[in-house]
Amino acid sequence: MSKPLEGVRVLDLSHVIAGPLASFYLAQMGAEVIKIEPPDGGEVMRTGKNASEGDTPTGFVALNAGKRSLALDIRSPEGAEMLRSLALTADVFIENFRPGVVARYGLDFEAIKAIKPDIVYCSISGYGQEGEWSGRGAYDHVVQALTGMMMMSGEHPDAPPLKVGFPVIDVAVGMLGALSIVSALHRRARDGAGQYIDASMVQASLMLMYPNASAFLTDGTEPRRIGNRGYTGSPAADTYQCSDGWLAVAANTPQQFRKLAATLGMEELCEDARALDLEAFNAPGRGFVVPRDADYVIGRLRAAFANRQAADLETRLNAAGVPAARVRRLGEFLRETDGSGRLGLPDFRFSQQQREVRTRGLGFSYADEGGPSARGAESLGQSTQALLSEIGVGTEAVAALARAGVVRATSAAPTAPPASLSRVAA
Repeated sequence: MSKPLEGVRVLDLSHVIAGPLASFYLAQMGAEVIKIEPPDGGEVMRTGKNASEGDTPTGFVALNAGKRSLALDIRSPEGAEMLRSLALTADVFIENFRPGVVARYGLDFEAIKAIKPDIVYCSISGYGQEGEWSGRGAYDHVVQALTGMMMMSGEHPDAPPLKVGFPVIDVAVGMLGALSIVSALHRRARDGAGQYIDASMVQASLMLMYPNASAFLTDGTEPRRIGNRGYTGSPAADTYQCSDGWLAVAANTPQQFRKLAATLGMEELCEDARALDLEAFNAPGRGFVVPRDADYVIGRLRAAFANRQAADLETRLNAAGVPAARVRRLGEFLRETDGSGRLGLPDFRFSQQQREVRTRGLGFSYADEGGPSARGAESLGQSTQALLSEIGVGTEAVAALARAGVVRATSAAPTAPPASLSRVAA
């Protein structure tokens, strides 16, 4: 079965998470992605390894499975020229250096466009390609601080800044980069025109906070720090400590609140004029619960939850139609749902030497497509010889370039997937 992007060739100069995740999407949707890495050790994500993993540790494989590795020093005139020659065969070019860096080597958009007018060229950076701050270096937590994301979490206005506990902006800009590239490819197929894409971590951060950013730009409304509570303002949309852990509940509407109260044996709360705005609570329509004395309601609910088990309430509340989930660690959630039939999650497995690297796919599933590109990540320079031969660089010339440190070519066997490897629903 064919995959959506079969026939698309991508040259990817990116490293770490954001750019490699963008090209990982493209590779898993069928594109031929050629990952260009420095010959002296490859990109930084290859370094987090133990002896059994060689130069393809799990973190690297998860972002680079299905790609070809070309170990090439773009800083050398020979390396840059060979990459420009390969660009003649490419549909997409991705880089995530600071603005101006690739231009030093004649690999910027204008240079590539001059030889490949319909190229789709995506630059991923921290701050974008324009403006006084564009040359600054960026890491995920630094951009979280800059854009206000660190001040979105926390229990009260004076709480210390609190970052999201994983590289959320790196991941988001990778997703947006992939979306923008696929859209540009569609436009090119329709109109024959290439495209330059400026994707930045700052833009991705603002998209993650899109409703809040829009509210401030439009009305000057600063977001409130609401901790683990829901955004509706309902006093029963919160995270409660139970006898065996924590439970997140979203009883936002009067109907949901009534079901919650019945489950907790607190039906009288629905008629308590001190607790609720009863006129709004009993009005027809789809509004949210409006507290009259929020602290009083929250106190009553917290006391009720404290004597009950989160696991039991999770089952009972969901059965009653009230969204609820016991707070879990990531590993606990993944173990619980693995093969249990509770969720239909994709199971992408990548063959990597003598081991198998697993992920939960791309965040969506196609009903009809060719499944994952189950081949794992190549060793550094594994495709160098084959790719350079396409542009007329022979074996002896590659060996000479390798001795000069311009390229690295390895003869590792391809990481072909086992015949039984496929995507399965867990």
